Amino acid sequence: MADDNAANSKWRPATQLVRGGTNRSNFAETNEAIFMTSGYIYDTAEQAQRAFQGEEDRFIYSRFSNPTVGMFEDRMALLEGAESCRATATGMAAVYASLAASVSAGDRLVASKALFGSCDYICRDILPKFGVESIMVDGTNLAEWEAALSEPTAAVFMETPSNPQMDIIDLPAVAEMAHNVGARVVVDNVFATPILQKPLELGADVVVYSGTKHIDGQGRAMGGCVLTDDVEWSDNDLKQFMRHTGPSLSPFNAWVHLKGLETLEIRVERHCRSAQKVAEFLETQPAVAKVLFPGLKSHPQYELAQKQMSGPGTVVCFEVDGDMARTFKFMNAMELIDISNNLGDAKSLMTHPATTTHQRMSPEGRLEVGITDNLVRLSVGLEDVDDIIEDLEQALKA
Repeated sequence: MADDNAANSKWRPATQLVRGGTNRSNFAETNEAIFMTSGYIYDTAEQAQRAFQGEEDRFIYSRFSNPTVGMFEDRMALLEGAESCRATATGMAAVYASLAASVSAGDRLVASKALFGSCDYICRDILPKFGVESIMVDGTNLAEWEAALSEPTAAVFMETPSNPQMDIIDLPAVAEMAHNVGARVVVDNVFATPILQKPLELGADVVVYSGTKHIDGQGRAMGGCVLTDDVEWSDNDLKQFMRHTGPSLSPFNAWVHLKGLETLEIRVERHCRSAQKVAEFLETQPAVAKVLFPGLKSHPQYELAQKQMSGPGTVVCFEVDGDMARTFKFMNAMELIDISNNLGDAKSLMTHPATTTHQRMSPEGRLEVGITDNLVRLSVGLEDVDDIIEDLEQALKA
């Protein structure tokens, strides 16, 4: 739906983030317009018939498509380097739509064990109810991937880096194994953002995002998207699933995300610089037992992160030296950093995964993927990094 999208594709990423996919109305507005409408008017009954039969390309209903949402989809596709983007109401709607449109009863799904709590629930609980066999593997262990992908498989799903353990998966190696058995590779790229990692270039078939995180970047509006180069799958399986189940992004939220994209690259660069300093500080603290951050040489997949990502990311995870009570005491002592389960925000946010984002998992399941009772996840914000470090320092002393 964008004006001169061919010209847009020649622009560099920073320009695409500001101008890509712009579709001006007859009023020639500078800022992208918000088309807050549920429906559209037809000149004739015959035109409505042609539209519903797919013989005329036009907006029909905002559950299907919308001009503002279309601009967001076009801009995201240009940024990701994808042929197709379909926006969703939330990041989890993007995850579920991408998987549900990839598997049927009797199919196999192979996924990494290290997943966000809701992603884990979809793989372990929801899809098996519909006859999908789910096999969970240690994402960092290529031998486990090889064993699981030794027979026909419909889909592979992973997060890299993972939430919250910061596992880095060898995406090209897993993608090659997956494609050998006919699997579609779906990657949740929310921690890396489209700025730091390009899964499609590394072998993935589908990339999903929670736009609620870095794309919005200021904790305002929920949203998500599914990106792929497989236009046939997107225009058929994915489109039909979304069209008839209704996980559509609202025009207002799409507009908020468009505004967020304009500053995404600048914000992510600042987040990363600050996160690196915070991680290095935490490694020196006696009250911190372990720091998990791809930008540290102590990270078990540091070299792989250097190959696959152009930056270390914006999230630092670490274990407080002590039990849950001591960890809660540390969190409660913070004066600047807020306790919240969101991430990618302009404000620094901290959460305790074992009792929030991953509380549905059994204690044994959490320990299996490294989520201990003293693990905290810190999304490093845009405040002065020295203020962030000073707040951590005084809370650790508490």
